[in-house]
Amino acid sequence: MDWWLILLIIFGSLVVLMLSGMPVAFSFILVNLVGVLFLWGGGAGLQQLILSMGGSIATFTLLPVALFILMGEVFFHSGMALRAIDVLDKWLGRMPGRLGLLAVASGTLFGTLSGMSMASVAMLGSVLVPDMEKRGYRKPMSLGPILGSGGLAIMIPPSGLAIILATLGHFSVGKLLIAITFPGLLMAAFYSLYIIIRCILQPHVAPAYEVTPTPLKEKIILTVKHVLPLAVVVFLVTGVIFVGIATPSEAAATGTFGAIVLAFLYKGIDKKKLTETAFKTIEITVFIMLIITGSSAFSQILAFSGAISGLTQWVIGLAIPPILLLITMQSLVLVLGCLMDQVAIMMITLPIFMPVVTALGFHPVWFGVLYLLNMEIASTSPPFGMSLFVMKGVAPENTTMGDIYIDSTGTPGSFAFTNISTINATNIAGWFKH
Repeated sequence: MDWWLILLIIFGSLVVLMLSGMPVAFSFILVNLVGVLFLWGGGAGLQQLILSMGGSIATFTLLPVALFILMGEVFFHSGMALRAIDVLDKWLGRMPGRLGLLAVASGTLFGTLSGMSMASVAMLGSVLVPDMEKRGYRKPMSLGPILGSGGLAIMIPPSGLAIILATLGHFSVGKLLIAITFPGLLMAAFYSLYIIIRCILQPHVAPAYEVTPTPLKEKIILTVKHVLPLAVVVFLVTGVIFVGIATPSEAAATGTFGAIVLAFLYKGIDKKKLTETAFKTIEITVFIMLIITGSSAFSQILAFSGAISGLTQWVIGLAIPPILLLITMQSLVLVLGCLMDQVAIMMITLPIFMPVVTALGFHPVWFGVLYLLNMEIASTSPPFGMSLFVMKGVAPENTTMGDIYIDSTGTPGSFAFTNISTINATNIAGWFKH
């Protein structure tokens, strides 16, 4: 059977199963079982499948995933993240779109403490959106900044998706975490710039309101008390990797230990909350590991069938520039982001992309940064971007999925053509007048 026909059958079956509503992990496992029967020789292949699935998660490089999830849960349940957000709010004063800027600052901070974009969107959405709407913020400026800044957790270490990407792509986790840091902070800076400019040009989207001034001495004291300790945890997670004194797994352990110690010092967590945190961490980790086992076996079946080698040779033989192939791959990630969740996209595309990337001579870490950037945009792409559904779950009752779909296309991380088109000459003239 030709390689392209095998590839079409396998991927077609996988897509049909996912569209039918079957969970991602079970879709992979079912396709793997059928592939074993027809491509791996039945019983002997089934034994190899089990060994492959076990070996895929029996790796030290996946340890940070569980630890970073635990760290994020500790910060969420202990209330430390919420207190830090309150301190950041006091520093913003009366800046245009101050609550939007607070969302970006908080998303950046919480991104360095959790590594999970959905957790960041859930926390920021439940805390900030009700206050934004009470202050008269329009939905594009209440939902948009939170969806955009919540996705920063993908691009700022520790990023759970970055760890999974590097593990599946068989390249350095530490190098990828270092490589995404500057792009992530640059995105946060541009998000803030977008919010400030838009609120100046369109004041009605984020009306100004009276802010009780806070004395400088009080702000400094609160910062030392509630923000600087979190900076210590950030250093224990990312700083030790940058200076080369710890591996990502060791950094995850030191950061998680620091978070738990802080939680007890602030008396923000007790035995009951710690138990809830542990069970929630186990639930999320098992779900991720189950998907990874299915994807790893899926990759081996594709390789054994000859579909991957056939596709690689075909792509290399195309008379088009390699950069165009790269653009095509990244565009495919964006399109798939409209149809399925991030982990599923990664599991489906990486087995095909990485051999092609290696054959074309692109650096895998550089490719990984571009890939994660598009995954960040995909997380807020209608109709199935996972962050959109998380936002629906925490937004006020009068918020519909239609509102979230419309506003997600105007987040700072996407192309806000619809929103920008409402800027008129009067807005611009008023801006220069003041």
